[in-house]
Parts: sequence; structure tokens; C-alpha cells
Amino acid sequence: MPVTSGDLDAAPAARGSFDVHLTNFEGPFDLLLQLIGRRQLDITEVSLSLVTSDFIAHVKAAGPSWDLDQTTQFVLVAATLLDLKAARLIPAGEVEDPEDLALLEARDLLFARLLAYRAFKQVAGWLEETLAAESRRAPRTAGLEPHFARLLPEIELTITADALAALAAGAMAPKVAETVSLAHIHAPAVSVTEQAGVLVDRLRRQRQATFRALTGDADRLTTVARFLALLELFREGAVAFEQVSALGELTVRWTGADSGELEISDEFDANPDDERGADRPDQAPQQRPEDGTP
Repeated sequence: MPVTSGDLDAAPAARGSFDVHLTNFEGPFDLLLQLIGRRQLDITEVSLSLVTSDFIAHVKAAGPSWDLDQTTQFVLVAATLLDLKAARLIPAGEVEDPEDLALLEARDLLFARLLAYRAFKQVAGWLEETLAAESRRAPRTAGLEPHFARLLPEIELTITADALAALAAGAMAPKVAETVSLAHIHAPAVSVTEQAGVLVDRLRRQRQATFRALTGDADRLTTVARFLALLELFREGAVAFEQVSALGELTVRWTGADSGELEISDEFDANPDDERGADRPDQAPQQRPEDGTP
């Protein structure tokens, strides 16, 4: 049973399109392309010679007013359909011959080209309809009629001109760039030597005190510095530690001299930059004695 244009829900034929009369299809040429593109009609079942004959008859009927663009377009599409039909005639199945494989690839390429042609045709039709519809419109150049202007509500300003200017100035003023404080990273250093002096003064007066009492007025960094200072004092033999039970209260007892200054190592107060400078490659390393003594 032949397919006719009345049996399909398709767009109307484009201006200048011609009808095709085949054994399995009757209708506009553009509709034939749509059916082939949608794979609803096999290209191998289409007689391209009859399609060409119908187009030649259409051109002859137009007489001297025949469209050159339409003729060129038909030749391009007909050549694409001819190549596509030739590629589709290759038997299906496993393809081993490189030439047959190339023909199959060409078939897919030609089919994609046909789909692109259909898309451009649809876009061109939409543009033509849109331009035709918009050409009947004209912009309004006259002002608003007085009877419409009277319907507009009166504008009530709830802000003064000066306040509005201040808001505009604030909105247009350059924004201050946000900064992230690094104070929590570079915390102030606490001297272990100074904290050792504080502990020496307290222990000489009190003779003994708990570690909790010695650090009760200190923050976290100062507490760490005083703990290191106590270790230095213990190494110098100036204090003794007493702890009755594990994890119990630590008592610090003064065992050093009641007067005089103590020499506390400043290794914890050394500047890291100075330590790195001591390891520079331009400084010669210390040589050990040949007898092996440290």
C-alpha cells in the first residue's frame, strides 16, 4: 500500500516543493526526505529515477520562472540519496573487505548529512514564518494617551533626595578588601629564660609549691615555657620533684642556693633563623679529632 501525504502528520510542504508519485509514496518531496530521515521509508525502496523525472517535469511546468536555487538544492540532495542508496545495497553481516567497510562508513556519513539537511530546512522554515509574522508589527512611537496617563498611580517617595543620594554613594563607594588575620598563626614568643627567673623568685620565697600553683596565672604558651624552665632547673640541680601517685599532684621543691644567679640554657629561646644560618653550606663543618674522641 503506497504511503500518501494525507496518511502522515507532517508539516506542510515548503514553498516551491514538488510532488513525487511513486509506487510506495505519493506526496511532496520534502515529506519524502522526512520519511527517509526518520527511517520510516527505506531508501532502497525509493526509485530515484522516478523522483528525478518528477522534478524535471516540475521544472518544465514552471517555464522561464524556474528557481535555480531549488534546482541546485535538489541535485545535491538527489546525489546524497543516490550515494546513500548505493551504500545501503551492501549486504549486511560481518565486513572484512576494507572497501566495503569504507562504503558503510560513507553510508552513515551520508545519512547524517541528510539529517543535517532536514534540520536546516526546518530552521529555515521557522525563520521565514517568524520574519513574516514580525514584519506585520510596528513599534509604538507615540506617547501615552492622556486618558491612559490619568490611570497611572501617583508616585509616593518615602525617602528624601539627600537620603537617596547617601544610599547611592554608599552603593557606588569602593569596597574595602577583606583580610584574614594571621595573629593566631604568629603567636608572641614566650622566653623560657624569663619564666625560669619568675619560678626561681617564687620558689626561693615559698621553698615549695605545686605545679598547678606555679602556672595558675599563666596562659597556655606561658605554661609550656614554665614547664620547660622547670626541666632546666631540675637539670641544674636547683629543684626537686615529688609525686605521690601516678598522674597525681606534682610538687616542686627548691634545693638550690638562696641567692645568686643561675645560668639557664637558652636553647629553647634560640631563633630558628639563626639555627638555619648555622647549617649554611658556606660554613665549614667541625672536624673531629683523628683519635676518634668526640
